[in-house]
Amino acid sequence: MSLDKVLAISGKPGLYKLIMQTRNGFIAESLLDNKRLSVTMNHNVSVLSEIAIYTLTEEVPLKSVLQTIATKENNGPSSISHKDSKDKLEEYFFEILPEYDEDRVYPSDIKKVIQWYNLLQKNDLLDFTDETEDDNETVSETPVSENE
Repeated sequence: MSLDKVLAISGKPGLYKLIMQTRNGFIAESLLDNKRLSVTMNHNVSVLSEIAIYTLTEEVPLKSVLQTIATKENNGPSSISHKDSKDKLEEYFFEILPEYDEDRVYPSDIKKVIQWYNLLQKNDLLDFTDETEDDNETVSETPVSENE
């Protein structure tokens, strides 16, 4: 499943997968307990594919950060808990993303990323191969002369 269908809903714990769209919003299913929830336009919803982490030079998509964690952890659960100390979290995140902007990425953000990674890993949603196949398609270029 792509991150386009995984949601973070403000005020609600964990992550949700998009099930279907309704007239007033959509139905989402919790990755924590598989309970379904009706989400209206009043909720503040973030799609994981649209989230990025600030670095000193650019914004890195969350997908890249999650892939880096997965590589470091051999696709297993993270070696650190989101409940660990601020210093431990920052040290771990520095290993994952050495260029992250410490002034704009707060310890609470790092906790969320670690928690989200573990939740996605537990639900086998860290396989991004189906997304990258479309990115690798090549378009054949036909030379065009200026005289035509």
